[in-house]
Amino acid sequence: MADVKLAIVYYSSTGTIHAMARRLEEAGQKAGAEVRLRQVAELAPAEAIASNAAWSQHFDRTKNEPRATADDVVWADAVLFGTPTRYGNVSSQLKQFIDTLGPQWGQGLLANKAYAGFTASMTEHGGQESTLLALYNTIYHFGGIVVAPGYTDPLKFSDGNPYGVSHVTGGTNDTPLGDAQYAALDHLAGRIVGIAGKLSR
Repeated sequence: MADVKLAIVYYSSTGTIHAMARRLEEAGQKAGAEVRLRQVAELAPAEAIASNAAWSQHFDRTKNEPRATADDVVWADAVLFGTPTRYGNVSSQLKQFIDTLGPQWGQGLLANKAYAGFTASMTEHGGQESTLLALYNTIYHFGGIVVAPGYTDPLKFSDGNPYGVSHVTGGTNDTPLGDAQYAALDHLAGRIVGIAGKLSR
């Protein structure tokens, strides 16, 4: 599976999705993949970012990290998309990036790859599952292969999300990732690298 190329493309406002993406990067490398970790561009106005200390701090910390391009998705055998939930849907920042992939979609360059997603919300029923399902609607249009984790490992009964991986940040939006989330992220990365390896044989 050493020849599997994994792209992790995400948007994070206050750092939770960023932390999940970094864990997926480590897990993907351990699974034998070549990994590109890429964040999409921020679209929010400066005054909105400045109004939230955690958002502003995270923006400053990550502003020089590599930005996602269409080539990162075309290059990959497997793609993990990460987004906070926004009213039960994909964040506008990640959606805008996906919407720019029309030329690649039209050439069939997004098809036949393995895809899955990860997300977070402040509350337990804050739209995590609907966000992942909305994301996967796009993957169907790509002709991509959704590699949701399902309950393919007993650890998923602790994580509790068969659609991908999710985390509840809590009312103060600062609950750190725990063992259940780390285990689920490791499983998601290993599973998608393994299946992408089979697809590329």
